[in-house]
Amino acid sequence: MRAELAEAFKLSPERVHVIMPDAGSGYGGKHTGEAAIEAARLAQASGHPVRLVWTREEEFTWAYFRPGGVIDIKSGVDDSGTLVAWEHRNINSGGSGIRMGYDVPNQRIETQRADSPLRQGSYRGLASVANIFARETHMDELAHLHGEDPLAYRLRHLADGRMKDVLLAVAERSGWATRQRSPGHGFGIAGGTEKGGYIATWAEVAVNAKTGKVRVVRVVAGFECGAIVNPDQLRNQVEGSVIQGLGGALFERIGFAEGRIDTAIFSRYPVPRFSDVPDLDVVLVNREDLPSAGAGETPICAIAPAVGNAIYDATGIRLRSLPLVPQGLKT
Repeated sequence: MRAELAEAFKLSPERVHVIMPDAGSGYGGKHTGEAAIEAARLAQASGHPVRLVWTREEEFTWAYFRPGGVIDIKSGVDDSGTLVAWEHRNINSGGSGIRMGYDVPNQRIETQRADSPLRQGSYRGLASVANIFARETHMDELAHLHGEDPLAYRLRHLADGRMKDVLLAVAERSGWATRQRSPGHGFGIAGGTEKGGYIATWAEVAVNAKTGKVRVVRVVAGFECGAIVNPDQLRNQVEGSVIQGLGGALFERIGFAEGRIDTAIFSRYPVPRFSDVPDLDVVLVNREDLPSAGAGETPICAIAPAVGNAIYDATGIRLRSLPLVPQGLKT
């Protein structure tokens, strides 16, 4: 913040003194110092100290946004359905989680920046949320295309034992092998790795054919981040990630009208409520032989593709963009 203030006011950093109050829950708002720069400009203009507090409407319409992006995936398989080529191209949303966890001999992985008309900043899990959603959706499509069980298809392409372990732990806890399909009721699975952690998520959804309402009935999330130090806190991190991820998966979005942002209050920006929270089961895989990694971000990465794959299982409708059903499932 001192460097940003120094640049904005053409001062040497030594002439800028920043006092930061203790405050949690910044959720990315501490990455840049717009509020500090605005307060300093007002103080300079008025000749008096200024206390600046942005309103919720100002934050919604002027703060930065999670980067939008377009992800293109192309793949090649042989006659047995085995992956032999993979091309993953992310335009604008970033490279986190983009590296292929599956064993594919020929790969091309690319990221490309874009000139966004909006200011952009971090989201929990960074771009891994988008990249893992795209990859796990595509893997599910390939499994169904070849008439193979989606879990089995993933497992036979995995050389990473840690990823296999969390997928198998989730499959066992969820009852994947004995799941009962019925019209409007589906199951999906997805997994990924980022920041030293491994997440696998299984989702059960119910879709109302008349209203288009999608309800996530049950979620099983398996997580491994090396040696577990505090299991209760780790479980809290995973549960919180999954619940937050449900919003981004199902309905959270910023709306635009006539070139302006029209989402300025929470009544127009729904976040998950108690009524949205499914039966949530967390499986912790403890690897005492490995150093501990962080758990604050990675568990959010697999809920969206798991839900999307479950919606396909329930309805035969494949959704490839987020949020999946901001106004219900349109048939």
